[in-house]
Amino acid sequence: MSRSVVIIPTYNEKENIEKMIRKVFSLYDDFSILVVDDGSPDGTGAIVKGLQTEFPERLFLMERSGKLGLGTAYLQGFEWSLAHGFDYIFEMDADFSHNPEDLARLLSACTEDGADLAVGSRYCNGISVINWPIGRVLISYFASVFVRKVLNVRVFDCTSGFVCYSRSVLETLALRRVKMKGYGFQIEMKYSAIKLGFELKEVPIIFVDRKEGSSKMSGSIFGEAFWGVLALRFRKIRAKASR
Repeated sequence: MSRSVVIIPTYNEKENIEKMIRKVFSLYDDFSILVVDDGSPDGTGAIVKGLQTEFPERLFLMERSGKLGLGTAYLQGFEWSLAHGFDYIFEMDADFSHNPEDLARLLSACTEDGADLAVGSRYCNGISVINWPIGRVLISYFASVFVRKVLNVRVFDCTSGFVCYSRSVLETLALRRVKMKGYGFQIEMKYSAIKLGFELKEVPIIFVDRKEGSSKMSGSIFGEAFWGVLALRFRKIRAKASR
């Protein structure tokens, strides 16, 4: 079994999921994939099940009953990955906005450069976003500026969903106490890891907006992140209690 697993949350990603799975499995590095599907009515889960017969040792599927939130998908995926012995656990979108070729660079930041978690960053070298409307670029960019100022962390892309965690980070974080469920989840995870003394390294990437399928972003997601960051500033971050 590989040491690395890529968690891909899905909801109605039938246009992308098979192409993404085949691309990841074509890479030089040996990655496994865990798809966490929130009951996609378009048959995304069925496509993954069909591919499991072709990749029985590397492709895994967690089926959930409905849209339960990005954060809960990753949290359940993290617990599954730890239970199954993976050493490096990745977050990645299904829609090719994250280039699978960059998985190796994130892994190298942890295995060779000493990082505990590596973040695929759109903003550590200026702004590296393609095909987003300028309004969305500005909202995303200044959201990260806001987070840096409020939480006093030197992370240029706090909301990035392209991340490699070493096992030690996820074993230490109190995952069941993570409060934010939308894209604020990404901020809370990074901030918690930094506060507990882990080293975060940003790896510059080029983010390309999806070509197929539809975005899952909404105003409520931004609202949760805004108020959640303000609350996070005054919360004491504690490691998971040892047994």
